[in-house]
Amino acid sequence: MNTVKQARIDRGRRRFLIASGIVGGGLAVGAWWFYRERDRLGAPPALVAADGERIFNAWIKIGDDGRILVQVPRQEMGQGVSTALPMLVAEELDADFADVHYEQAPIAPVYGNATMLADGVPFRPDDHGWVAELVRHTQFKAGQLLGLQATGGSTSVRDAFEPMRRAGATARAMLVTAAARRLGVAESELEVAASRVTHAPSRRSLSFAELAAEAAALPMPDDVALKPRERFTLLGTPRPRLDVPAKVDGSAHYGIDARPPGLVYAAIAQCPVFGGTVKHYEGGDVAEWPGVRAIVELPATRTSAAAVAVVADHYWQAKKALEAIPIEWHGGAHAAHDTGEQKARYAALLDDDPGRVYDAAGDSAAAFAAAARTLEADYHAPYLAHATMEPMNCTTLIRADGSGEVWVGNQAPTLVRWITAEVAGVDSERVTVHTPYLGGGFGRRGEMDVVMQAALIAERLRDTPIQLVWSREEDMRHDLYRPMASARLRAAIDADGALAGVEIKSVGQSAVTELTRRLLPAMASDLMKDKTMSEGLFDLPYAFANRTVSHVRTHEAVPVGFWRSVGHSMNAFFAEGFVDEIAHTLGQDPFEFRRAALGHAPRHRRVLEVAAERAGWGGPLDGGRGRGIALAESFHAVVAQVAEVRVADEAITVERVVCAIDCGFALNPDIVRAQVESAIIFGLSAALHGEISVRNGRVEQGNFPDYRMVGLASTPRIEVHIVESGLEHLGGVGEPGTPPLAPAVANAVFAACGKRLRELPLRV
Repeated sequence: MNTVKQARIDRGRRRFLIASGIVGGGLAVGAWWFYRERDRLGAPPALVAADGERIFNAWIKIGDDGRILVQVPRQEMGQGVSTALPMLVAEELDADFADVHYEQAPIAPVYGNATMLADGVPFRPDDHGWVAELVRHTQFKAGQLLGLQATGGSTSVRDAFEPMRRAGATARAMLVTAAARRLGVAESELEVAASRVTHAPSRRSLSFAELAAEAAALPMPDDVALKPRERFTLLGTPRPRLDVPAKVDGSAHYGIDARPPGLVYAAIAQCPVFGGTVKHYEGGDVAEWPGVRAIVELPATRTSAAAVAVVADHYWQAKKALEAIPIEWHGGAHAAHDTGEQKARYAALLDDDPGRVYDAAGDSAAAFAAAARTLEADYHAPYLAHATMEPMNCTTLIRADGSGEVWVGNQAPTLVRWITAEVAGVDSERVTVHTPYLGGGFGRRGEMDVVMQAALIAERLRDTPIQLVWSREEDMRHDLYRPMASARLRAAIDADGALAGVEIKSVGQSAVTELTRRLLPAMASDLMKDKTMSEGLFDLPYAFANRTVSHVRTHEAVPVGFWRSVGHSMNAFFAEGFVDEIAHTLGQDPFEFRRAALGHAPRHRRVLEVAAERAGWGGPLDGGRGRGIALAESFHAVVAQVAEVRVADEAITVERVVCAIDCGFALNPDIVRAQVESAIIFGLSAALHGEISVRNGRVEQGNFPDYRMVGLASTPRIEVHIVESGLEHLGGVGEPGTPPLAPAVANAVFAACGKRLRELPLRV
């Protein structure tokens, strides 16, 4: 049977099974799901008011001093959510933004991130068929029921956009009702602005501070109207970030700054081979060293490696004592793992394994059978570490009375509570989680390995808070890496010299499956497709009529997880590099070829045009310099970038990056630009330097000298241009700036010196 026809049958069968499961299951539990839909305004018991504070709903407290305290349920790791989310509330509240402050929201289901789960369904973003919409809706409902607080997938603003605005509008209505009663006038005669309710005819006004106690005691209105876009006065304007002052004056607290009374410190050495165990260690002499409290052997768990830890009065004591302990490791089944061999195995899989089809349209097999010529290229991307600036750390106190307390920079406080409670054998409701600022996240602090290890140590030293700190080497060699991946891309060109068909096959591990096995092993399965493995390939925006996109899932010794922009980070490099190759093979300008293929996608086309125009596409460049262009949609935002590079003495220097982004609507343009600039620099480090390699089962890189970052001197000039398409296209901004960077640079290198680069990191 024709493979494309079979793919269509398989895809139809899968859609039927998915839909049947949803409908059948929905008949059984649907009423419960919809009845139990969470009220996202009702304040949870965990939300407590301090003296002089009044709780209006789950998101807002107003003090008798006029301070407006917004509950922020996402974690601040530099992306600006502690400013953007309060802006949503303040807009509808008509508050003076100078009165607005924020608090980290407590752990409660009302603050769960349902959008993150809904985004994980393996459908193209332009697929609005009934099956796709039903699955998205069901995933969203499941997310509401689960109530998992998590920060990731560039979903913070999108998930909060409606409930936090509604919270602001509801509080505003309560303040207006209170003012009307106090002033003895009709509510319709009152106006609200700058944290005051005013009766213009009598020129009387009351501040939010004066009204807070009375207003908070009123019942919440059943429904309120939200402002249309044209009435926004705060959203869409640049506002200073609320987290910056503390970070400038040094008062900001990160996880590593936790100092509960009686704190002791732990240093850790983990088995250098993935899946290995502790064979033997001699700690007798070290146990008698001054300051040493304990030597603890930790077993391998589903989230962390086998390890030996030393607990001491000070971190340096613990670290030096650990270094003095002779430890013998047993490498186990993966002691011979080698990423060079793994890369060769991936190439063989591209030859022999048909993979699982993620997208099929038209008849690509027929297009290739009738092709006058074909173009084929293999691309490759290595494992990458997160390399967050703040080393991995967690401070945990397990009390003898069965309660616990955790201080840790994290992207999922609900999971921190669950894991700690599981290890300590206590009720999760008795575990308090403090989430300070994150010194870098990028997906790494959604993992629970350091949390589980800290809990294991603290459970053995009850009533003593311990702060576990990983060295940089432990962090680099025991990360949950971005997957290694390879791809084969083919193009069929007909007798008229036109593109007739495209086939793309990729190979790599599933970050979703592996994360699920670590956190919720009973739910882990290879049955369902993992969107993140093929995102950026199966959902290309170009009008390629005959196409087949497939993926071969592998299981490796090297653990993988989410890395900023996830599958898009490597798949955009594969796709946009090959699109450039197609354009040059057809004798067309890379920008014009893309532009023509986006006639049905006006958002994408407009972003591409803005980037090219602002970069001076087609203008002259001197010898050794070139421009490259790339386009990628990720996390509901469309980004195009033009890179200008110089190639000399076998070195690539990126001199300028011009970026256009359409995230629908920029809540705070300054934050959007800063995030895109950050994503470009992050992506440039990976494009030019990033690589984690494994030999004899051990990661070869250990610190920044052999895992380089782009420094200030090598950072290019960056221009970010915001293109708005409306609230209906609201997208993320934390991650979308990364995917187009590597292909734009690689394409610019080709323009500069004629050498096509198909492997990361880029080397000429």
